[in-house]
Amino acid sequence: MPRKIVGITCSTLPGAEGSGPRQMLNRSYAWAVEQAGGVPLILPVTTDTEAASRYLSVLDGLLLSGGVDVGPERYGQTPHPELGEVDTDRDITEWTLLQAALAQDMPIFGICRGIQMLNVALGGTLYQDLPSERPGPIHHQQRQQNIPRNQATHSIEVHEDTRLASLVGAGEMRTNSFHHQALRDVASPLVVTALAPDGVIEGVESLRHRYLVAVQFHPEDTAPVDEKSRRLFRGFVAAL
Repeated sequence: MPRKIVGITCSTLPGAEGSGPRQMLNRSYAWAVEQAGGVPLILPVTTDTEAASRYLSVLDGLLLSGGVDVGPERYGQTPHPELGEVDTDRDITEWTLLQAALAQDMPIFGICRGIQMLNVALGGTLYQDLPSERPGPIHHQQRQQNIPRNQATHSIEVHEDTRLASLVGAGEMRTNSFHHQALRDVASPLVVTALAPDGVIEGVESLRHRYLVAVQFHPEDTAPVDEKSRRLFRGFVAAL
């Protein structure tokens, strides 16, 4: 049986000296998909909505990667003073991809920004800046503490009787953390599957779709050293 193709969304970077803007994706995403038995295919950012929809015709599954903040106009809010960088072109790409993928019930796996974009696309909202809008005892941006990406910094509690629990087990899981935004109002048909000790949402899934799982942490970076992280990718690829 041919290996299944996983489309992975990517970021854009400003041009370096002598070159224009670039498309970028951390190698760890492709590695994790490959190790799980899938074939990774990076999807360029585009404002051509027809081209974005056409991507899906060659894919078996869609992986929404991490990145910059989702534009607050997508969920009816004005920019917060601490809103980070926004990539409007990427928002257009992922919005278009998600609407089409959801309509055809394509398996979807969201990571970090991916869980946020998925919630927004379904009608939910976000905390634009956790430290000011929902302060708590956990530091959710370990980059500011110079902690490596493959190192777990806090625990989450995975809820029983969820697809996420079937993959990683119910109860405590240690994760890394690289976000200053998080889900606020959770869209229907999503259900919360994991929480950090401070109540920040760390996982959601849909009961109405063939496979729709999303997490706030970055399992692609911990997969080389953590079996539970690897299971998230194996479960996704197995559903294709």
